[in-house]
Amino acid sequence: MERTEKRYLNVEREDEMEVAGYQPCWWKLGLVGVGTLCSGGLLLLFLYWMPEWSVKCMCKEVSLEEATVLLLWTTDEFRTCFRVRVHFMEAPGYEPLGALFPGRREDPAYTATTLMIEQSECKKDLLPETPDVEQVQVRFFVHQNVKYVWNPQGQVFCRLVALEEGIPCSVLHARYSNGLPATSKDYRKLFYGENQIDVKVPSIPRLLVKEVLNPFYIFQVFSVILWSFDDYYLYASAIVFMSVVSICTSLYTVRKQYVLLHDMVAAHNVVRVEVYRNNNVTEEIFSTDLVPGDVIVIPTNGMMMPCDAVLISGTCVVNESLLTGESVPVLKTNLPVPARSANGTVQEEEEVYSPESHKRHTLFCGTAIIQTRFYSGEPVKAVVIRTGFYTSKGQLVCSILYPKPTDFKLYRDAYRFLLCLVCIAGIGMVYSIISSTLKGEEAERIIIEALDIITITVPPALPAAMTAGIVYAQHRLKRKGIYSISPQRINVCGQLNLVCFDKTGTLTEDGLDMWGFLRAQDGRFLSLEREVASQSLTRSRFIAAMATCHSLTNIEGKISGDPLDYKMFEATGWVLEEPTAEETALHDQIMPTVVHPPRQTTSATPSCGDADVELQELMNCYEIGIISQFPFSSALQRMSVVTRTLGDRRLTAYMKGAPETVASLCKKETVPENFSEVLEKYTQQGLRVIALAHRKLEAKLNWHKVQSVNRAVIEGNMEFLGLIMMQNKLKPRSIPILSELRQASIRMVMVTGDNMLTAVSVARECGMIPPHGKVIVTEATPPKDGQSATIHWQYAEDPNGWRKHMGNDSKDVQIDVEDGYLKDRPQSPEVSYHFAMSGKSFAVIVEHFPDLLPKLLLCGTVYARMAPDQKTQLVEALQKVDYYVGMCGDGANDCGALKRAHAGISLSELEASVASPFTSKTPDISCVPDLIREGRAALVTSFCVFKFMALYSIIQYLSVLLLYSVLSNLGDVQYLFIDLAIIMSIAFTMSLNSAWRELVPRRPPSSLISVSMLLSVSMQVLLTLTFQVTAFLLVKEQPWYETWTPSSNVCNGSHGDELINTSISLHNDSEVDEHNISNYENTTLFFVSCCQYLAVAFVFSKGRPFRQPVYRNYLFMSCILVLYGFIIVIMMYPIEVIDDFFQLVCVPPDWRNKMLLLILANVALCFLVENCLCSSKFLWLRNLFTGSYSVQPVPQTYPQLDSGPGTLLCGRRLWARGGRPPKARYKRLAQELLVDPDWPPRPRSSTKAKSVSADSGGLGRSPPDTATQL
Repeated sequence: MERTEKRYLNVEREDEMEVAGYQPCWWKLGLVGVGTLCSGGLLLLFLYWMPEWSVKCMCKEVSLEEATVLLLWTTDEFRTCFRVRVHFMEAPGYEPLGALFPGRREDPAYTATTLMIEQSECKKDLLPETPDVEQVQVRFFVHQNVKYVWNPQGQVFCRLVALEEGIPCSVLHARYSNGLPATSKDYRKLFYGENQIDVKVPSIPRLLVKEVLNPFYIFQVFSVILWSFDDYYLYASAIVFMSVVSICTSLYTVRKQYVLLHDMVAAHNVVRVEVYRNNNVTEEIFSTDLVPGDVIVIPTNGMMMPCDAVLISGTCVVNESLLTGESVPVLKTNLPVPARSANGTVQEEEEVYSPESHKRHTLFCGTAIIQTRFYSGEPVKAVVIRTGFYTSKGQLVCSILYPKPTDFKLYRDAYRFLLCLVCIAGIGMVYSIISSTLKGEEAERIIIEALDIITITVPPALPAAMTAGIVYAQHRLKRKGIYSISPQRINVCGQLNLVCFDKTGTLTEDGLDMWGFLRAQDGRFLSLEREVASQSLTRSRFIAAMATCHSLTNIEGKISGDPLDYKMFEATGWVLEEPTAEETALHDQIMPTVVHPPRQTTSATPSCGDADVELQELMNCYEIGIISQFPFSSALQRMSVVTRTLGDRRLTAYMKGAPETVASLCKKETVPENFSEVLEKYTQQGLRVIALAHRKLEAKLNWHKVQSVNRAVIEGNMEFLGLIMMQNKLKPRSIPILSELRQASIRMVMVTGDNMLTAVSVARECGMIPPHGKVIVTEATPPKDGQSATIHWQYAEDPNGWRKHMGNDSKDVQIDVEDGYLKDRPQSPEVSYHFAMSGKSFAVIVEHFPDLLPKLLLCGTVYARMAPDQKTQLVEALQKVDYYVGMCGDGANDCGALKRAHAGISLSELEASVASPFTSKTPDISCVPDLIREGRAALVTSFCVFKFMALYSIIQYLSVLLLYSVLSNLGDVQYLFIDLAIIMSIAFTMSLNSAWRELVPRRPPSSLISVSMLLSVSMQVLLTLTFQVTAFLLVKEQPWYETWTPSSNVCNGSHGDELINTSISLHNDSEVDEHNISNYENTTLFFVSCCQYLAVAFVFSKGRPFRQPVYRNYLFMSCILVLYGFIIVIMMYPIEVIDDFFQLVCVPPDWRNKMLLLILANVALCFLVENCLCSSKFLWLRNLFTGSYSVQPVPQTYPQLDSGPGTLLCGRRLWARGGRPPKARYKRLAQELLVDPDWPPRPRSSTKAKSVSADSGGLGRSPPDTATQL
């Protein structure tokens, strides 16, 4: 079926879903009922596990308009299915934000006339006077706490949205500034419900039923019933007890997590807030009664925000650490009011409100308002934008409640492996049925034995055993200050081969130090200056810009705000004063924040003359008031303020930001001609360069008008003031950590919002770009004036020298090629190259050069001036070429990338930040190798445990099949000893190995379906089978062997030891062994198989290079030695009580010695096979499957790849011969580029994008062509 024929929800969004409608079908329901009765309820249980099949088996597909049941499928690779019910409610209309009349719809594109009419209606209370409105039936469903409402016009369910989409900023001010009437509030509450993030804590009975109906526990119930029929009451009781303990533990853990999340969310769920109703009447209500459109008053002493709201008057200082992990207070200003003409229409272009693009004006739910600035007659007001689970905090809670499934090969392969075990069990069942039938067993006995094979082959403790390694790794990470809200991702961290780093605050220090500044005058730069606080500069525009253009505020007498702003202001030595609440209440107009030079009293200089005293008084009166602020925007890369100097009539605007951005907004004649050269000079030194500009505003822009003017009116036609250079030092641990990652063949990429040349300089300084590495600056321009998009390639730092170096110093690569393939291959340079590009270039390449993007990603090292959404796009693009991507940032502007990466690490002081899966309290990147080490250890542990549990099943499976051939089986206590004493103790202690201290260049395998893994398991199964069959057949060949009976006594004359003879249990003849447990075959296989469990556990417990050596796992080694000792002691020195307890029989000493030799030989061969035959250190294994080759030097063009020596060259040659290419796309791409004579691009060349081919229908692009510009 084509995509156009299907119905979708949330189209083109991350949570896009396919939807289909169903109605109950009575004849299908009847058939399911009959099937349920005939199957004893098993059919209903199966349908409970399979929601898609349950709907299809009981319902018929209908249109969405008629549906009462819906099936939802995610459109990602997981295709997760959900079943939801359609609900109905009575309401006076269909539109959640509309008026009360069902036929009337509120279009977001309001006109000014409509707004004035509606406002007047509200003021006249016309809307409440229409109580007899016809009620309509509204259909909706709720999925993961999000409501979807039926749209009759579009014939589709639509996600319920509030004021966060499609509402112009002018409408927020014009329509909602006076508040909602009570009737509108009641109407909207029907749709949006209570403003409460209600994390429901499931009741214990509900959790119990859900846990018990888990397939694992249903299988356990089936097994216990079967064992009880087979008279294994002791073993069945033990498993029941363990299952009950496991269920209780799981219930306690799950409920505790729900309670913790509920308490965390509910702490500020219900507060009292003051809201406006029409006619400026205020009332106090509970926050749960808030609806979108309500206007709330922010109190002077602050509050915890109960909803998302946009400021329409006043300013707030907010702590957003809960959402971003960033503890620095953020200044929030009111949403600008668009200017209106005389007829009420908006003069400027309509700007649509968005919480993301207007986050500097938005107060998010869960953040703490620390301080407010309010004015007489105009308190700090905010319009409620979203409520409940639709808020930013609600969405984060939903991400915790409903995490995205983790796509990892290990988990997919584990299910495949279990399916293989089930198939093996099927073979055993067939053998058991045939063997027992031929021996004349009863039908009941045959069925029980056949079903028993399944319970043996599928290990019941596998899920718990595999989880143990992750739990232990999580505890070790916690001790290192790394916290996780997604423990399953720890395993994924073991596969990371690329890590993206933010620069400022991550690789470099948060704080910046003033290095110097360059003032501009008459279109030229003056000489470099260092002393900012010089008295001669006090009244200069340059210093005024430094002192005013910031978002600092006083909190409890201490200046707080952005570290860069603070350093700049601190360097001036000026004083910042803010009006108190009492002062603002005394004035009708805005009381600004005032900055001024430090006061100097005249008494300090008593000898000065009258002229000096007058000058000093004038200096003391020099004050600048900050009237309006346009906060810094990552997308715009600038901020600005409007100020008034004491004594001046006209206002002055100051701006600071990225030098390129500021220069583009200044008058051309004020920008020095050598601007680019000077900027490049300082950025190449790794300095953070910031530009300043100013302009006198027109007289018509008075005090009040600037409060509502668009920032684009202010930020233009400015005069360039100069550059500030700030030194951003690397953190002490950055260089050694990056060196460690580089030696481990883990790619490092810098993703920053800073200047490109600064980023390149820092990348060289910290070692991301090696000394011999060449940087290719990639500048892409979008289509313009009929010209296609173009990429310009510019080699930084003497590209001609590199070409000369390539020609003189390149070495021949010796390749042993039998068929002459690649004999004329061009020589590879012994230097690496690294692409550097800006966010604008990245956006152009993504849109116009999709074929070139993977090539650039392969060696892209520096991405500068990247907006937050572009960081997320970069992570996604790297994942598409099969990189396992980690992201390390400070959590502020990196939230999207941190969430999207396979492993996002936020450097935050919080124990758990919802901004990323991992949070490190260590303020540097040392957490990255720690996380990778623990991830690798946890991943190897998972493989070890899985292999051990698989071998445990196979060993027991073989033992039981061999005993079935003589109509015997393992005893009740024997099963109990194997499963509890051996398997449980070993499985949970072999996971205790901590991570190895070094990161090695190779990664652990990520798939169970690999040559080394399958070879290891297969060889151990073969050894197990060989020794069990040998022992089973050899015991029958002994001269003393006979069919064992209670009166048998083959221990006579054993070394003449009378004591042993007298200690042998002859078993009372009155006792009848119905299941034939006690016999020589059983005793032999019990001892041999018990030692095999311990042998495979020991050899599978891998140590270096990913985990500590096994001998350092003291608890595991103690279990191994104690169990080996116990088994050998009771085997070599039989004890009557123990033999009776285990249902063992006495065998002669010579057979005990032979069993001991078999056990020792088995252990030795297991060790040799695992560490020699199956070890990845031995190259012959690779030769066996890929053909012989000699290790060759690999060119250093791609130091970013994680391939070992010879991998690229041999892989390329193997591919050319028709072999299997690498699975990872980036490795295949690297092989292609190694023989591409046109790559890397030549210096000072350009690549143009071709227009979309008409024949392709716009689905693809022709390959770009390259032209050299001389």
